[in-house]
Amino acid sequence: MLKRTLGKSGLEVSAVGLGCMPMSAFYGIPDIDEADSTLELAIDLGVTFWDTAEVYGSGANEELIGRTLERHRDKIVIATKFGVEPNYVMTGRPENAAKAIDGSLRRLRTDWVDLWYLHRVDPSVPIEETIGAMADIVATGKVRHIGLSEASVDSLRRAHAVHPIAALQSEWSLWSRVIEPEVLPVARELGIGIVPYSPLGRGLMTGSINTLDQLPEGDHRRNSPRFASENFEHNKDLVSQFAAIAADLGCTSGQLAIAWLLAQGDDVVPIPGTKRRTYLTENAAAVDVVLSTELAAQIAVLMSGVAGDRYGWGHTYGDSPALGTTSN
Repeated sequence: MLKRTLGKSGLEVSAVGLGCMPMSAFYGIPDIDEADSTLELAIDLGVTFWDTAEVYGSGANEELIGRTLERHRDKIVIATKFGVEPNYVMTGRPENAAKAIDGSLRRLRTDWVDLWYLHRVDPSVPIEETIGAMADIVATGKVRHIGLSEASVDSLRRAHAVHPIAALQSEWSLWSRVIEPEVLPVARELGIGIVPYSPLGRGLMTGSINTLDQLPEGDHRRNSPRFASENFEHNKDLVSQFAAIAADLGCTSGQLAIAWLLAQGDDVVPIPGTKRRTYLTENAAAVDVVLSTELAAQIAVLMSGVAGDRYGWGHTYGDSPALGTTSN
């Protein structure tokens, strides 16, 4: 597995990371044994940049990871987040920071976290106060780097002025490109690494989802506008054309989607989420797919016509209106 450094932070991570959320939440019934095996395989494959959050499974995701992390602490770069409760209430008040990190460390069975994100910017709290509290915890040694998730340009600048921000985690893929016009350039200006989540368009970019009946009960994608009937059929047609390009390159659609992100710059580290060893192996091999500038641009044009917003109305996940209302 290749290595990349997140911006100017000096934090070196595997070029492809592992989003651990599906192991515990939002994607059907968890399979703990398979999740444990997937984590062990990730270490063997060199996929050692793992992402979780205190809200995933109400702490269950951190606990699951903790069992493996405890045995392999020196091999893993662990990232977790605080600032969102299970009902999506923002909890970015400074007094919550110390309690949150202690809970995460306990569940993860570790003395420190390599990268600690503010999961969502709390609009009721000046971001300077939240980042100030997080910076105080960095000084204790419990956290080594600070990140933001789904943050606006204004939040990035204000936060970075208080303490260096190592990484911005936002949804970014051929499926969702809303960070490109404004947020991405500012992150790069400030030397902040980019950690795209959902690089596979919540699975649809893989070409493996042909009907909504394939999604288990409780899967959040059943309520996604992009999976709504008329949007779903349109988007499947785009994915079919995309799959043809992947076939010509001798790779899978999922690998091509990840490779496209990797081709956007050495500061980009996608974290495809999975709970299965098969998909983990496939995702890790995306580092071997090399795209020309011309082909990457061609693919971007093809996928510019995605139908449907990222989330349903009223979903709170970022402090910039553009992050929530732009389709692609």
